Amino acid sequence: MSEIKEAQAREAMDPAYQWDLSSIYAQDEDFEKDLANFSQHLDRLAPYQRQLHEGEDQVISALEVLLEISRQLERLYVYAHLKHDQDTTNAKYLDYNNKASGLLTEVSSALSWFEPEVLALPDDSLDRLAEREDYGQFFKELRDQKAHVLDPDLEKALAAAGEIFSSPGRIFSMINNADLTFDPVEAADGQKISLTHGSYGRLLEHSDRNLRRQAFHNLYQGYEGLIHTLAENMSNNVKSHNYKAKLRHYDSAREAALAQNHIPVAVYERLVEKVNDHLGDFHDYLNFRKDQLGLKKMQMYDLYTPLAGEAPIRFTFEEAKDLTRKALAPLGQAYLADLEQAFEEGWIDVYENIGKRSGAYSSGAYDTKPYVLLNWQDSLNDVYTLVHELGHSMHSYYTRKHQPYVYGDYSIFLAEIASTTNENLLTEYLLATVEDTETRIYILNQYLDSVKGTLFRQTQFAEFEQWMHEEAAAGRSLTAETLNQAYFELNQRYYGSAVDPEDKTIAMEWARIPHFYYNFYVYQYATGFSAANRLAERISRGEEGAVSAYLSYLSAGSSDYPIQVMQRAGVDMTQGDYLDSAFDQFKTRLQELKQLMA
Repeated sequence: MSEIKEAQAREAMDPAYQWDLSSIYAQDEDFEKDLANFSQHLDRLAPYQRQLHEGEDQVISALEVLLEISRQLERLYVYAHLKHDQDTTNAKYLDYNNKASGLLTEVSSALSWFEPEVLALPDDSLDRLAEREDYGQFFKELRDQKAHVLDPDLEKALAAAGEIFSSPGRIFSMINNADLTFDPVEAADGQKISLTHGSYGRLLEHSDRNLRRQAFHNLYQGYEGLIHTLAENMSNNVKSHNYKAKLRHYDSAREAALAQNHIPVAVYERLVEKVNDHLGDFHDYLNFRKDQLGLKKMQMYDLYTPLAGEAPIRFTFEEAKDLTRKALAPLGQAYLADLEQAFEEGWIDVYENIGKRSGAYSSGAYDTKPYVLLNWQDSLNDVYTLVHELGHSMHSYYTRKHQPYVYGDYSIFLAEIASTTNENLLTEYLLATVEDTETRIYILNQYLDSVKGTLFRQTQFAEFEQWMHEEAAAGRSLTAETLNQAYFELNQRYYGSAVDPEDKTIAMEWARIPHFYYNFYVYQYATGFSAANRLAERISRGEEGAVSAYLSYLSAGSSDYPIQVMQRAGVDMTQGDYLDSAFDQFKTRLQELKQLMA
């Protein structure tokens, strides 16, 4: 079997493959000093409270102090959470993270009066603020929220409860990353393999079906032992979303979540509708997979193993860096030169270590590097994860390079587009350069599985998330039994007759998905993937203006509404044609795979 890297203690690993956080704070003592002194910065804003009626200059002065405070807080928080995530068992950095998280709540409460006071200004003052060249978009978006901003005292109370509202997500993270352990799996040669979040994905790709079965059942056995606790935690999470939405006069938690990015609910609904219209195409692929694997009954743990068996290609991290450069070359030499900083300046924490947070992400602040967390296992999946997270980091890099701090971040709705554009460019490069049939089959299979995992699976999650919130809003209990039953039925609809319904283990999958704690986040993976598909097509074909439009999108930050940013980049996400384009490509590449395997 191909090697699965065993997690080691962080101290035993090569620091060359760990991120360098010294550019944020040279040593922990510097962080502790800033943390201890931070509260004095809040005092600078106090004189402005209840004084904004004095004029627009007073509002701008208050805003600039507020932004300085937020900028300092971000630096503290990023350092604390990155230190914690590199080893969640380290008590010192857990304390850092808890203190920084608590500070977020404290600051949110201390600043909560600002927006209500601004919105209490006369309409003509708001209109003039919204027309300013420097902060106009900020005030325009604030004005859009006027009907949903509460009076200052209530806003302060709500902000002060922020840590309480976010506790389900933190509880899940601690259970999932620090407390949960899984029984090892045993290979055919008797070798015992540790089962972790990092190794689980690799094991599901394995050609040995018994190994896949063990990994699948051993993992969910861990969740089953805590399923009632996780259900209660999820119920509290959903209830908090519904409560805050109702308090702010939204019709639903979904509407409230989408309104934060100024996304029409119709974008969400059109995605679900389009995906359900194309479930037949998805079932076609799943039945083809079952036939190629020679299975009479296909199980959920059979959905990730490559159709051609063990991967014919593997990549060390160094090899993956070179492949990344080649795949992203269509974005131009300037982009590649900027990308090189990620490899040379310690942006990336590469390998899994004991206690390290599972999965992968890109994180940072306006005044830090856009760091990347990985749990590298040398697979092609890991290469896709690398280019995905670098897409996020380069998005952050260009935004912060070209925008002032007030617009130095971008909405979540835009975030997944840059990352999946990189994924699509990698697929385009591999299919354009690889001639070996076995490897080409593997790449096409990888792409189809990416559509399965992103466009179909994330929309399935979005449907389930909506169901949970509707059930809770109607006063119905979210117990382990109801959650399991509803998830299993939805899973059966998405995967159809290709997957055997006798094994109901997958019913517990909701319990291990961290994104359900992010409040209507997951649909954006699917919309982002589809928009990225359109952008990557234009870039790969060398369409005039495609690269400059894309770089303009990367540089826009929050200087305009997300829908308008994407329209300038060449994709209108209020329409459905960008989704149809993604499904067309899925069918085309499935047909090529069928021909190659025939």
